[in-house]
Parts: sequence; C-alpha cells; structure tokens
Amino acid sequence: MAAEWDWETGEGLLRIDDPADWDAAYERGERPLGTAVIGLAFHCTLAEVSPRILKAMRLPDSGQRGFAFTAAGHAARLNGELTPELYAALRAEGHRGFAETAVDDTLTFVPFRDLPPWFKWRKVASAVENKLDVWRLHITYAAEDIGKALRRRRP
Repeated sequence: MAAEWDWETGEGLLRIDDPADWDAAYERGERPLGTAVIGLAFHCTLAEVSPRILKAMRLPDSGQRGFAFTAAGHAARLNGELTPELYAALRAEGHRGFAETAVDDTLTFVPFRDLPPWFKWRKVASAVENKLDVWRLHITYAAEDIGKALRRRRP
C-alpha cells in the first residue's frame, strides 16, 4: 500500500497501517512522519507503534513532534495502556506543551491502578486543581451577584 501514501502533501497518511512504510519514510527523512504515526496508532498494535511514536517525538519539526504526542494520546485511548517508554517520554515532557493533551488522555483512558506513580500523582493533583477552580468560580460568581445586588439598592 506504500504507493498510496503521499509523503509530499501528507494526503492519506492517517490510513497508514504498515510500520515498515513508516520506517522507510523515516530513513528517507520525509517530513510528515508525525502525521503518519497517528495513522499507525489507529491501525497497529501498541508494541508496533510505540517505538515509532518515540522517534517521532524527537523530530526536528515542532508541528510533527506535536502530532507524535497526539499519537501517544490516541494509543492510550485505544489500548487503555501505554508502554513504559511512552510513559517515561510523557513524564519527561510534563503536563504542559505538546504533552498536555496526551497526559490528559492517558489519565482519562488508562485505569488508575495501571498508571505509573507520577501519573497517579498527576491525576490526584488534577482533581484537586479542578475542585479548587470550581470553588474559585463559585466564590467569584457569588461576589459578582452580591455586587449586582448592592448596586441595585443604591438610590
């Protein structure tokens, strides 16, 4: 199926299903490898796609690196787990930038009991942050309501 992959424009690369095609494109230095690794995440096993996602996370093109993190998030969604190497790569990047959505997907779709320690901590920290945001919003809205009520009472 390599003939249908358009490495120049990236057309059809989300349908790529053969890791050998991705490897050959990597060796040639093709540009849309991050896009293609998303396709691999959809169509290949986690064991097959994980090393390619890791390679794509180190691509020089920042946009394509971002797609590699997207592929990691899709792998977490589709498999309910990640490889130790992918967990390590996401942890190294942290819960920010390119990795933020991939970490969030991992926290959402991988069972808590299966998460490595940093991800468990991150899940708890996210829950606390979310609860604090809710309380902050309730206080803000209450203060705004009080301010409106006081303004209406003025002659």
